[in-house]
Amino acid sequence: MAVRERPVEPVAGLLARAGIPAARIAGHAPMTGGTYNSLHRIDLTDGPPLVLKVPPSPDIPRMAYETGLLHGEALFCTSAAAVGVPAPQVLHAEPDETGPPAPFLLMTHCPGAPWRGAGAEPDGAERDRLRSGLGGLVARLHTVRGPGFGYPAPGSGSLADRWATAFAAMTGAVLDDAERYRPWLPREVPWIRARLAAAAPVLDEVAEPALVHFDLWPGNVLLDGPVGDRVISGLIDGERMFWGDPLADFASMSLFDTRPEADAAFLAGYGAGGGRIRFDDAALRRIALYRCYLYLIMLVEVVPRGYRGEHLAWVREFAGPRLEAALGAVG
Repeated sequence: MAVRERPVEPVAGLLARAGIPAARIAGHAPMTGGTYNSLHRIDLTDGPPLVLKVPPSPDIPRMAYETGLLHGEALFCTSAAAVGVPAPQVLHAEPDETGPPAPFLLMTHCPGAPWRGAGAEPDGAERDRLRSGLGGLVARLHTVRGPGFGYPAPGSGSLADRWATAFAAMTGAVLDDAERYRPWLPREVPWIRARLAAAAPVLDEVAEPALVHFDLWPGNVLLDGPVGDRVISGLIDGERMFWGDPLADFASMSLFDTRPEADAAFLAGYGAGGGRIRFDDAALRRIALYRCYLYLIMLVEVVPRGYRGEHLAWVREFAGPRLEAALGAVG
C-alpha cells in the first residue's frame, strides 16, 4: 500500500517541539504499513523507541472523514490507557491541521508484531486464548462513553445526540466522496443511499455513544512473546475511532472473514470483560450496516490514494462482493 509523505519540517524539528533535542536522537526511519498518515520510528540514545505520526499535506486528496484523524488517535490512546487496554502512550500531541505549525503526534512504540502478516498465525489453544483476551480488551474499550455520536475531530462537525443521525452523516460523507472521486462500486450511489436510509430505523436501539476503534483488523493487533505463549501487546492505529455503536467494531474485526459474532473464544472473553450483546435480527442488521460503511470506504479510497494494478484489482475483488452481501443483509 502506498504511504504518502507530508513535506513538512524535518523530523528533528518536530521532536524539538515535543521537547526532545537533537542530541537525544540516535536515528529515525519511515515505518511501513500506514495508508494515510506517515509513520517514523524514532530511536533515542537514552530510552525505548518512539513513534512519530504526521498527516499528509492538506492539498493531497483525501476522504472527508480523514480530516483531523490525529485527534481520534490521541483520544483513543488516552481512553485505552484509562481502562487498562495496551496501546501507545501519547507523549506529545499537536493534532490541529488548520494551519502552521505542522500537526503531529508523538507516542511510545508498542513491542511485538501484527497478528496477521508477521510470523506464524496463532492456532489451536494459543489462538483461543488470544481471541478470548482480545474480546476482553474490546469489551473494556466499549465501556468508555463519549459526549455524543460521531467523529471527535473538530473539523468533522458537531457530535449528534442520536446514533442514526451521526451514522447517516458518516455514510453520506463517504457517498459524497464517491460522487466526487467516481470509484468503481457494485451499485449506483443513489441506490446505495436509499438502501442505507431505509435500514436506518434499526439504529435507534443504540442509546449511548461508546468508543469504537473501527480498524481492529489483525494488522492492528500486536502480539509479543514466543510462539505458543504470545500475549496481546498493543491495539494500535486508533485514528479512525468514533463514538458510536459497539457492534461497529464487529465489522472491522471481521474484515478477513473471522466473524467475532461466531467466535466462541472471542465472545467468552467479551462477556467476561463486561460486554453484553444479543445477536438478534436487529443486531445482525446493524453489523451489516457497519460492514457497508467499511467496504464503501475501502472502495472509494482507492482513488485519492492513487492505487493501481494488483492492489486496485484486489480491493475490487475483495470488497465489491462483500459490499453487495452486506447491502443485501441490512433488510
